[in-house]
Amino acid sequence: METTVQKLFRQSHPFRLLLYLEWILLGIALLMVFFSLPLPHPPHHRFSIDRAPYRLAATTAIAALGLMGWRFPVASRFAQVLYTVVGFGLSWLAVMLGGRGHILFTALLLVVVIRACLMFRWGGRLVVAAMAYGSFLSMSLLSLLGIRPFGIPLGRPLPPAIRRLPADLLQNFLFGLTFNMALLFALVLGFVLLLVSSVVAESRSRKELASANRRLRQYALTIENQATLQERNRIAREIHDSVGHALAAQSIQLENVAMLLPDNASHIRDRLQKARDLGREALQSVRQSVATLRQNPLKQKDLPAAIAYLTEEFTANHNIQIDTDMRVRSQLSAEAIAPIYRILQEALTNIAKHSDADRVRLHVIDNPTEISLLVEDNGCGFDPSANTTGFGLQSMRERAEALGGRLTLHSQPGRGCQIRVTVPQEGESSD
Repeated sequence: METTVQKLFRQSHPFRLLLYLEWILLGIALLMVFFSLPLPHPPHHRFSIDRAPYRLAATTAIAALGLMGWRFPVASRFAQVLYTVVGFGLSWLAVMLGGRGHILFTALLLVVVIRACLMFRWGGRLVVAAMAYGSFLSMSLLSLLGIRPFGIPLGRPLPPAIRRLPADLLQNFLFGLTFNMALLFALVLGFVLLLVSSVVAESRSRKELASANRRLRQYALTIENQATLQERNRIAREIHDSVGHALAAQSIQLENVAMLLPDNASHIRDRLQKARDLGREALQSVRQSVATLRQNPLKQKDLPAAIAYLTEEFTANHNIQIDTDMRVRSQLSAEAIAPIYRILQEALTNIAKHSDADRVRLHVIDNPTEISLLVEDNGCGFDPSANTTGFGLQSMRERAEALGGRLTLHSQPGRGCQIRVTVPQEGESSD
């Protein structure tokens, strides 16, 4: 069973390309930690700082930030905000322990901004981008003032020739360098923000288009089913009003003729009785056909109830045993139930007509992502490559594809036939 943490962090990274970009930025940050220049120390220091523990801690912080990219919070806005804050915290920890802030910190902040673009809308993205830029300016100010957390400088050591400049020239140089780096980071930050946002928007548009296409296919199936029901009702009315009335009138006339016959016309009476019996049978058959045409087995029924009705009727009419494994827990819409029901109905009809089977296995199983339908018989089978264009099979395949699913068929002569249909759950896309 899913825990609360798994429910909050179950979405993996949705864009492989952006994940690779994050890895590149994290790799650059690691290079900055391990290949920084030796630290200059003031003359009064008797010993140099052992940077190994700090490098290990900085590497751990960068690795933790990288591992966070495998899962994103999806169910809680608070979890998303906390996720972003932890990203900023790990970035600050890495730069304070690893030094080389202008390069290392820039790479880590860009990783945090990229992930924010995947979680938030434009308002949240701009807030995170502003926080990233403010963090960069704060780090630049600390570096400019010479503040060293844990004794490690945040900025890169200046070449000796620049350090020998007069104080006023050196100060102007440092301010100009800081301003240029801040401007460059602002441009890079804006470019990354626009790039990732456009990638996310394009992906969202693609998903919405696929969802719209799936809904259109479902609507087309719904309209087709409604049109079929209306046509069946029209045919039922025509049969009832024309053939049914004619047979009823014929039966009445035959009854009248029987009453007018003399008692000694036994041979005529026998033939007349046969005609009356045939008329009654024809009238009963017409009434049964009309009732069947008007019947809607899916009306106000869920999928298990509709399939149970279909299998009972099939077993009674064709004397073929059906072993059913029904595991359907979710509530499906009528637009999804009707095509699945019609696919199963067509599959059973084909088995009754062509397979010579005496046993059928039926499995209907749903899970969070898809619905699986399996129909397997022990009949004579056939060669699929020699018979794949039949209207029944084509209709089943079109119905499955209209729901965004797929139909596969396996059969060999003498080894029965297996039909498997998988349909994505509503809200899921198979694209």
